[in-house]
Amino acid sequence: MKYNRLGYLIGEGFSNVFKNKKSTGASLMIMCATMIIFGIFLILGENINHFVAEVESAQGIQVFIENQATQEKIDEIGEKIRKLDGVSTVDYKSKEAALDQMKEKFGDKKDLLAGYEENNIFPASYVVTLTDLSRSKEVQDQILTFDNIKKITSKDETVTTLINLANGIKIITGVILVLLVIISIFIIANTIKLTVHSRRKEISIMKYVGATNGFIRWPFIVEGMIIGIFASAISIAIVGVAYSFIAEQLVNSQFMQVINMSLVSFGDMFNSIIFVYMLLGIGIGALGSVISMRKYLKV
Repeated sequence: MKYNRLGYLIGEGFSNVFKNKKSTGASLMIMCATMIIFGIFLILGENINHFVAEVESAQGIQVFIENQATQEKIDEIGEKIRKLDGVSTVDYKSKEAALDQMKEKFGDKKDLLAGYEENNIFPASYVVTLTDLSRSKEVQDQILTFDNIKKITSKDETVTTLINLANGIKIITGVILVLLVIISIFIIANTIKLTVHSRRKEISIMKYVGATNGFIRWPFIVEGMIIGIFASAISIAIVGVAYSFIAEQLVNSQFMQVINMSLVSFGDMFNSIIFVYMLLGIGIGALGSVISMRKYLKV
């Protein structure tokens, strides 16, 4: 009996979808538009976070040591830096290595630095990478309290801009999602309300013969969920094809090669996208159906 009842509810839900082709089509288009717009911001946010992670893994701060510091003091500074919270790696660059690096920058004019080989004025330093770029200032402030620190260089402005951009994208995505979900629920509710209204006499008869509200309500909830699933599948296909094409063009562009950044592949995001889309589609469809039925299920 339970299986027959379940089959009836699902069958009625599918039947309602195909009986109201125009209203179903309108709901599909609205939900697809909602999910595609949300998908754009979701993918944009994922790539911004990816950029931040790439910068985080490569970008560090450079701590320059005073020239008069002994090697023992330099080693001691290195150990102190390694013990700081938020520090990932610490690489030592000797005075000789600093001079060699400067010669490379001078290129054909490196002979101008010949006099500095015996009297090397270039300071030793530590290149420090962080586990979390948002803690850059905190780590720098701690390092500046150590003795024999000459100066610290970093690209905090670039890092801060990326982090702020990522946070901004998350906020915008959240606001847009809420607005689009409200619109979609309204459209779905009104679409299913048309179906319910056309069957109001049938619903009244079912209530008179003892049918529970749940038994009456579930076919319409299934209808909303089916619309949501179809909208999710269509949106994923559209977003996936469009993003893969655009990403391929960008990756091969000169701009991306110059900044040495990569994009997140759609395959890497697929599991999270399909989960979010299906959750949204089924949730919006079911909630819209429940709202549309309230009037007709009052005792």
